[in-house]
Amino acid sequence: MSSTYTHLDFDVRDRVATITINRPEKLNALNDAIIAELGRAIDDVVARTDIRGAILTGAGSKAFVAGADIEELARQTPFEGRARSIRGQKVLARFDDSPKPVVAAINGFALGGGCELAMACHMRLAAETAKLGLPEVKLGISPGYGGTQRLARLVGKGRALELVLSGQMIDAAEAYRIGLVNRVVSASELLPTADALLRQILANGPIAVALCIDAINRGSDMALDQGLALEADAFGLLGSTEDMREGLRAFLEKRPAQFGGR
Repeated sequence: MSSTYTHLDFDVRDRVATITINRPEKLNALNDAIIAELGRAIDDVVARTDIRGAILTGAGSKAFVAGADIEELARQTPFEGRARSIRGQKVLARFDDSPKPVVAAINGFALGGGCELAMACHMRLAAETAKLGLPEVKLGISPGYGGTQRLARLVGKGRALELVLSGQMIDAAEAYRIGLVNRVVSASELLPTADALLRQILANGPIAVALCIDAINRGSDMALDQGLALEADAFGLLGSTEDMREGLRAFLEKRPAQFGGR
């Protein structure tokens, strides 16, 4: 475990950071301390030049993140609850806005805050045994870390309303069917598949990858003509990069491109 973190493992291997939420005795439930450490971890991913992308997962075989720490929630006042929601939303937004790709490897229960955290990642891979859901209404509360907003954008308003209002938990196959996860694989293949996907992305131009993330994230909330203008700006901006010239030369010379991120 990195000395920087108490509740996370943060390991870097060949440009890929693996962030593991390590609280298996509580099924990796999110408390305020873990939320704060997740914020520092994604800031490390973005800032460090030896990291190009990240995998986020949970320790143990039972849970990615089984939800929020109910003991903390039970003590909160209305003002504290709103502040906690805003803090969590801001941390998860940093995952969503990261110019470096982040893949959630969902190894078990991803409920409540865990499902919200997974949805803030750019892509989600799930083990066949994974279970996902936003069961907050069963506790008389609502999702607070962006779940009502990201779920509707991922699976549509009708499905989001059904899942949030019923509080039902769905399996990985159903999550894939409705578009909540990108792939479903065996538990033993989850991390290798996430690593392979990320390395396929990292073989591409890093500036192009970052601008594609930005265009899709921001453009999805725009009118089509505004989104197209955003895309055109990105396309034009890439024309000033050495990576574009290297990529085109490599294609014409029939060799792998060697991108430098410049």
